Amino acid sequence: MFPRLVYESFRHQTRRKLLAGIAITLGVAVATAMIAVATDIGDKINRELRSYGANLLITPQEDTLDVEVGGVNLKPPSDGAYLSEADLPKIRGTFWHHNIVGFAPMLPVPVKVGASAKDTSKDAAKNVAGDGDKDVTLVGTYFNKQLSFGKEEFTTGVRITHPWWKVSCGDARDGAPGQSEGSATNFGWPNDDSQDILVGERLAARLHKRAGDTLEVSGRPLTISGILSTGGNEDNQIVAPLALAQQILGKPGAVRRVYVSALTKPPDALSARDPKTMTPEVYDRWYCSPYVESIAYQLQEAIPHSHAEQIRQVAQNEGTVLSRIKGLMLLITFAALFASALAVSAAMATAIYERRVEVGLMKALGAGNVAVSAIFFAEALLLAVAGGIVGFSVGALLARQIGRSIFNSQIAIEPVLFPIIIAIAVFVTFAGSVAAIRRAVKFDPVFALRGEG
Repeated sequence: MFPRLVYESFRHQTRRKLLAGIAITLGVAVATAMIAVATDIGDKINRELRSYGANLLITPQEDTLDVEVGGVNLKPPSDGAYLSEADLPKIRGTFWHHNIVGFAPMLPVPVKVGASAKDTSKDAAKNVAGDGDKDVTLVGTYFNKQLSFGKEEFTTGVRITHPWWKVSCGDARDGAPGQSEGSATNFGWPNDDSQDILVGERLAARLHKRAGDTLEVSGRPLTISGILSTGGNEDNQIVAPLALAQQILGKPGAVRRVYVSALTKPPDALSARDPKTMTPEVYDRWYCSPYVESIAYQLQEAIPHSHAEQIRQVAQNEGTVLSRIKGLMLLITFAALFASALAVSAAMATAIYERRVEVGLMKALGAGNVAVSAIFFAEALLLAVAGGIVGFSVGALLARQIGRSIFNSQIAIEPVLFPIIIAIAVFVTFAGSVAAIRRAVKFDPVFALRGEG
């Protein structure tokens, strides 16, 4: 009998129930989209934020040691120690190696530059000749280096870790005399096994050089494959393949520092703790979480005699941006569900008021408050389930559209999200209906049958 009563009751006031169902559907759709995006947004935002550059820096451990006696720094003046290039592939052997987007070693070398005797550029000869050699910093690095660790092959370099670096060829001189053997066929980014170089745009302007010219660097005629623009110190420097910088410095396999770009999670109370003070259980949880601190710790383990630390401005800004975006999504979700509950409340209140005669008749025939409220709650449950299913489908499509338009990737909809969304729909519907249903069970059957409120 009860299912039939619910069925017959649900058939009436189709427009009211349709309005309530639409309100539930819209609120649940927004909640589904926001929750789906928020749960899958971490890696995607981290990858977007990687355009800001590396967030970890590895340097020789000796550089972190301060030798002071009586306030006097006794550390001998030097360029510091070096890391071994042969150890760099071990970065891919850390626990969170899948979170390592890329890394780029750097080796700064002081060099002298002058006009090459083989350079036919009249501008270069006029502006460089007679000025004497100029002291410049040459930085050796990986551009797009192919490496391997075990059976894994991967590519890394500044084209991954420093995506804002731009190389232009301008009016490059094709077939420039003195082009080094093994140089790039096309001007632009040099090959990592070539003898070609990039010249910072401000340095190139002072030297009146452009792509295709030859520049004498510490007595070596090197071909300029492109003009580099970074907005930083590199605009006044020369950037070359790491192997070439090591040859000029006379230190094969030497690396001064390594920039690492890694996907990390925002800091919290656990990430800030010192691993030396942790219990084994807490240490395992910290070690197996992709905090920037734990990844830095693992990098130190992988590379002997090294010190890894976060580039704080980048890492902290990433955590702040991610937290604010998730907070905004949570606020939008609550606002949508609150608006949905208000709409359901208004629709249910109107529907129940219009059915006050029906409620009075049921109570006059002996129906108790529980029976009356059970009928209306059953109607609300059917509305919630129907609106939840439709809202989940619409929200999933909306989440995928957000992923394609903003992150240019697919948003994963986890199956466990479906029962959560249905539960949210039921909660919102009941929250919006409870006031109206409480009013219905208080109707006096005498006044209700007269049509009086």
